[in-house]
Parts: sequence; C-alpha cells; structure tokens
Amino acid sequence: MNPWIVFAIILLVALAILGFLYYKGSKLQKEQQEQKEQLFSAATPVTMLVIDKKRLPLKDSGLPQIVIDQTPKRARRAKVPVVKAKIGPKVTSLIADENVYDLIPVKAEIKAMISGIYTVSYTHLRAHETSLHL
Repeated sequence: MNPWIVFAIILLVALAILGFLYYKGSKLQKEQQEQKEQLFSAATPVTMLVIDKKRLPLKDSGLPQIVIDQTPKRARRAKVPVVKAKIGPKVTSLIADENVYDLIPVKAEIKAMISGIYTVSYTHLRAHETSLHL
C-alpha cells in the first residue's frame, strides 16, 4: 500500500476524532453552565462561623450518606473541598466551590450563599475573637 494513502486515512480518522471531541466538549460545557445557573438561582444567604476546612475523600468528609451514595463511584475517591461550619446552633459539613474554597478564612464569621450543601460564594464579615489573639 502506498504510504500516502495510509497517512491520509490516519489523518482523516484523527480529524474525525477531534471533531467528535470538540462537539462533545461544547455540549458538556453548556450542560455545566446550565447546572451552575441553577445552583446560583437556588442559593440562599446565611451567616456562618467557619470552624475548619480540609480537602478530604468523599467517604471521610462527614457529609450525609445519601450524598455519598448518589455520587458516581469514580468520583468517590477524589478529594473534595469540605468546610465545617456552624450555622445557627448546628455544625454542618458543606462542600465548597473550588474558586471559593481557597478564599474562605478559618475561624471567621462569614456571610455565604449556599445551595443545599454546596457553598457558592461568600463575603467576609469579621474575624472570630480567638483568631485575633494569634
């Protein structure tokens, strides 16, 4: 067989694969944007005291068992950004958005927008008294 014909076939297959991946990627990106819009529309403002924050595997995060059961198996091994906070009289574990997690201060009172157990955004209110004496 002529090497140019083999090269042309390989090139056509590669272009077909790249076209499919581009189409699939843009479709997934649109779905992710729609889900993010739904999260923001359902978000409610709360005032909470951040006790601790860590990146933990989902099974060790302290989240409700139903959340762990609904997560796909391949995602259960991944570490998620977990924020332990006191909201009112109750201490709860929340999952933080990747963009927000690094900005959330520990041992500080913040005003956050949460949607279910997912922290969407936050505004710093004031530092907790114990963190001022460091």
